[in-house]
Amino acid sequence: TWICQYKGSSGINAEYGGESEEDRIVSLYREIMEKTAVLVASWQAVGFCHGVLNTDNMSILGLTIDYGPYGFMETYDPGFICNGSDSGGRYSYEQQPGICKWNVKKLGEMFALVVPQERLDEELTRWETVYTEEYHKLMRRKLGLLTVEPEDSSLFANLFDAMYETHSDFTKTFQLLQEADFLDSYDEYIVCRSMASNCLSLEEVKKTLKPKFSKADCTALLQVVQKFNLQQDGGAGFNPLAMYGIEVGTVLRDHQIHTNLQKFSDMTQESRNQQCIDSWKTWICQYKARIERDNSNYTDADNYKSTRFEIQKKSNPVIVPRNHILQRAIDRAELGDYSITRRLLEVSENPFELSFCTDQWMAERDVGDKGAAVVT
Repeated sequence: TWICQYKGSSGINAEYGGESEEDRIVSLYREIMEKTAVLVASWQAVGFCHGVLNTDNMSILGLTIDYGPYGFMETYDPGFICNGSDSGGRYSYEQQPGICKWNVKKLGEMFALVVPQERLDEELTRWETVYTEEYHKLMRRKLGLLTVEPEDSSLFANLFDAMYETHSDFTKTFQLLQEADFLDSYDEYIVCRSMASNCLSLEEVKKTLKPKFSKADCTALLQVVQKFNLQQDGGAGFNPLAMYGIEVGTVLRDHQIHTNLQKFSDMTQESRNQQCIDSWKTWICQYKARIERDNSNYTDADNYKSTRFEIQKKSNPVIVPRNHILQRAIDRAELGDYSITRRLLEVSENPFELSFCTDQWMAERDVGDKGAAVVT
């Protein structure tokens, strides 16, 4: 309705160039697509999960709106779900870029009332390019890389594989990498030990692995998924699980959880520690080599170290509003004490400044042990 009313108005004529009304409307759609791709890239770069990415919960201005059950990821998990009602994981962390693209596509169907669908589809084919360029730019900044290499995507993917394998805290990982010296006084042992300190212990890992179904039930449900070739995104065809309100995504996640539980039940804390060190050692070697090439290729070699550090400082938050922190603030506020709320607001206004984030408990992650503890 809005685009039909706005079609040909002075507003769209003034804002978007082109030889025709059609060109101007397509330009508007292009900008919405680009802003949305840039927005979700920024979410992924800080581990933010929106939670309810319905089409009506997104803005054509590329702003984050209507985020009720949102959450900042703590332990890295690509399948992280912040919305308790999203049992199928439709809006999980790893699904966000695809869902946002789908939402832009649905918006295009409305635009197609006044311009040819083919022109809108052509604009949407650029989604992956816009998203990937922005995401890679943000990741380079987080890792303090000042030059571009085609293999950077592999470096980023391997980083997140190491984080997932070791159950590392998302925000703390980038802080530790920012603090480490990979040039003048590099010590592989110290860096790897530092990264390993950010990994969950064996018992903490087990505490986070909470399947919905028993192992026997999950095995039976997985057989149904495989027999009917059921897909997580729904798809066409008969789905017997739907009759019982069971999401395919839930079955697949539970299967992975039971697999992990078995793996960790056969592991000792000593072997777990070694696994974390080995995982990080492999990636750290790749990262250090990349930094050395970055240093060699950067035009201002004398200021390379200070420049990359300043960029990292502006790209890696020290504090994010973790759920257990927000819950503590709520609990205190309900008792009439707004001290934590005020402190949280002050810190959130300066999330990249270490001097503002001196409260150690705000940087701690919840592995099921925080509850509604009182902070003094």
